[in-house]
Amino acid sequence: MLDWDDKPGTAAQPTATPAPQPAAPRAQPHPAVVERAVSGTEVAGATGLEDLQMGARRIQVDDKKIINCRADLNQLVPFKYKWAWDKYLSACNNHWMPQEIGMSADIATWQDPNGLTEDERTIIKRSLGFFSTADSLVANNLVLAVYRHLTNPECRQYLLRQAFEEALHTHAYQYIIESLGLDEAEVFNMYREIPSIHDKAAWSLQFTQSLSDPDFHTGTPEADRRLLRDLIAFYVVFEGIFFYVGFVQLLSFGRRNKMMGASEQIQYIMRDESMHMNFGIDVINQIKLENPHLWTADFQEEIKRMLMEATELEIQYAHDTMPRGVLGLNAHQFNDYLKFICNRRCSQIGLAQIYPGAENPFPWMSEVMDLKKEKNFFETRVTEYQTGGALSWD
Repeated sequence: MLDWDDKPGTAAQPTATPAPQPAAPRAQPHPAVVERAVSGTEVAGATGLEDLQMGARRIQVDDKKIINCRADLNQLVPFKYKWAWDKYLSACNNHWMPQEIGMSADIATWQDPNGLTEDERTIIKRSLGFFSTADSLVANNLVLAVYRHLTNPECRQYLLRQAFEEALHTHAYQYIIESLGLDEAEVFNMYREIPSIHDKAAWSLQFTQSLSDPDFHTGTPEADRRLLRDLIAFYVVFEGIFFYVGFVQLLSFGRRNKMMGASEQIQYIMRDESMHMNFGIDVINQIKLENPHLWTADFQEEIKRMLMEATELEIQYAHDTMPRGVLGLNAHQFNDYLKFICNRRCSQIGLAQIYPGAENPFPWMSEVMDLKKEKNFFETRVTEYQTGGALSWD
């Protein structure tokens, strides 16, 4: 039920006294909200599907909140979180499509018996095996869970764009798989056949199943803390840690003039994913700011344990995909790199570093994480965010 103050309408009043009219029906809350209100628990936020009330006052900026907001979610403006709208605009300006990137050289390399080593082929197939279903998992989480619990329209506007980009990434992986003539059933089913890929996907699913439960509602400290934890799991871990071994590996091919088409697609994808992660971190920090009671010492320790566990899973994945050194990389380097990345994520959400002193063995990856501009790995000009059709890769 929308919690707005009613005010008289502004239409001109008739000169004659009108006959009494029945009161307009008021918006009815969801049955679950009624049950929680009767039981004395806090009422959850709006959904955007409530009945419309004539005479409700206009939305004010201060009415808006990231979670548990009761204001009309169908009204995009006035903006309270302009950073969310700016990220939406930037994402739209960075539009691209997989078919814009040629794969002919990659196909020739893949079909050449001497084009790649067996270890290099394993890396490509394992990376595609994880990525091809990971972005579908993220999209399902956004659409079925996160979207209904974030009660802010400008944030929801970005989530809609992000959901499209996740679908686009799955499209890109399918495009690469099809172009190279890989066994599609094998690659797409790796998360149920390869232990290190399965473990990452299974770890992530536990943090969306509760939020997608139709009986789950925010509005209590316990539920709000669960939402915050699960947002950290998906934005900070799944998109901010679990993708990074594959990103380093596939981008390393391009740095050595191999599989240039696939590497270029990954470069576009990582630019999108970097913005997804930063949007999520902004949401997480805004929730903390508006709900400081959620960020307890015990909860912070729980999050640190979660980040450590995820980092170990990604390290194991690095060792599984790279039992021997290849492309100038080795699994030991990823021990340091993932601890460095974990520290960075901790700092971004206000936690102390878990692995003090961890260093970055891949300084060139820092360029990829620059959202405003980045140096193309293939020694071309610097590219800015703009529509994909306008990008020129010299």
